[in-house]
Amino acid sequence: MEEQIVEQTESTVETLEQPQPIRQPEPPVNGFWWGTGRRKSAVARVRIRDGKGKIIINGRNVDEFFSQERDRTAVRAPLKDTGNLDRIDVLVKVSGGGFTGQAGAVVLGISRALRKKDPSAESVLRDKGYLTRDPRMKERKKYGRRGARRSFQFSKR
Repeated sequence: MEEQIVEQTESTVETLEQPQPIRQPEPPVNGFWWGTGRRKSAVARVRIRDGKGKIIINGRNVDEFFSQERDRTAVRAPLKDTGNLDRIDVLVKVSGGGFTGQAGAVVLGISRALRKKDPSAESVLRDKGYLTRDPRMKERKKYGRRGARRSFQFSKR
C-alpha cells in the first residue's frame, strides 16, 4: 500500500514539473484581435491581424497622420520590440485629445491587442512599460478661480 502512495505522489510531482504550453488563442471570426488604449482624453480602438506591416490610423498612413517623428516611433515601438513590425497590419480609429495623447493611446491599444494575439509577448511589453495605463488627467477647474489653479488678479487698493 505504501508503494502505491509513493508511485502516486511521484507521478503528481512529474506532472507538476512539466511546463504547461502557452495556448495560442484563436482569432475571432473576422480575423482581428482588438485592443483599446486611452491616454489623457484620447481613445484609440485598435485592430491587428497578420499582414505586411501596414499601420493605418483614421484612414491615413501613420507617417501622414503623425507629423512628429517621436509619435511615429512610439507607435511602432511595441511592434518592433516584439519582432512583429513587418508581420502585422494595424488598423486604428482614434479620437479626442492632441497628437501626443493619441500616440500614447495607440501604443497602449497595440500592446493590449498584441498581448491577446501572443500571450508570450506580455513579459516584453510589460518590461518596456507599454501595458501601463498613464493615469494623469487634466485637473478640473475650481470655482472662484479662472482655471484649475490660476486665480484672478489680486488688487491691494
